Amino acid sequence: MIDKAFADHFAADWIDSWNKHDLDRILSHYTDDFEMSSPAIVKIASEPSGTLKGKIAVGAYWAKALRLIPNLHFELVATLVGVDSVTLYYNGGRGASAEVFHFNREGKINKAFAHYLHPLHP
Repeated sequence: MIDKAFADHFAADWIDSWNKHDLDRILSHYTDDFEMSSPAIVKIASEPSGTLKGKIAVGAYWAKALRLIPNLHFELVATLVGVDSVTLYYNGGRGASAEVFHFNREGKINKAFAHYLHPLHP
């Protein structure tokens, strides 16, 4: 079970990693085989399913996104705690955004789902 202290620490580090555009630090939160689903994957990674699997594929997608949006900055609004998950509600490049992170027993993310108020459309 995830507690508030873990969730708050994760949220602070995740937001700071993105705001510093530190891809290695961002990826350190994830398992090697994690799955990421996002409407932005369809447009930026040209993946019609909206889902990528593994650090290599997701890392390449995020590297491209950081190049396309060099001034990307996130502002945390709220951290929501679930059983084995955390949802971060934040303001980002597309306005209000939320990401749901599912954690394994070692405290690493194995699945993540991004949601945007204004998603990118193909």
